[in-house]
Amino acid sequence: MVGIGEAHWLVAGLGNPGSDYVRSRHNLGFAVVERLAEDSSATFAPGGWESEVADILVSAVPVVLIKPQTYMNRSGAAVAAWLQRVGLPPTRLVVVHDELDLPLGRLRIAVAAGAGGHRGVRSIQDTLGTTNFPRVRLGIGRPDASEGAADRVLADFAPEEIPTIAAMVARAVEAVRSLILEGAARAMNRYNARVGPSDPAQGMHEA
Repeated sequence: MVGIGEAHWLVAGLGNPGSDYVRSRHNLGFAVVERLAEDSSATFAPGGWESEVADILVSAVPVVLIKPQTYMNRSGAAVAAWLQRVGLPPTRLVVVHDELDLPLGRLRIAVAAGAGGHRGVRSIQDTLGTTNFPRVRLGIGRPDASEGAADRVLADFAPEEIPTIAAMVARAVEAVRSLILEGAARAMNRYNARVGPSDPAQGMHEA
């Protein structure tokens, strides 16, 4: 495995630390980077700057994965510190996070877009002073009238939602790899479109 100082990309999965949040909707970013690490037989370990870290190869490209342990609304501090540590500009950062404004199971890649109310993304954008980095947004759907937004993102997925979420996480892993290997334009063209009946979001209204 390559050393952290040789990384060409930094991929930050957003979530909240601690066992209380492991299965929550807000921790989808963690789930994606954990799958990336698992697929490369890598493991996360404390890495400084309030983050857990793993390093992998995507094809031949060295990549550092981080899970900020700062809680969501302070994600920017950890991400900025790690960008400085690996010597990369924000354009070589991929942020993976849950998204209320997309239907459950729908995935979209965004570049240079606003935070849309996501506190973790806003923290990163404010700390870096730019929106110019790609994000992989994972749809969790808006709450109904009886549920507040904060309650929804911190709640666990319902059992019947698990297959849809598992499919979306697998697709997000491939989207991250595409961003790194093919660039944002090709990745957006491929992953922002519905892919057919097997797409978990097929038939849902697109936000």
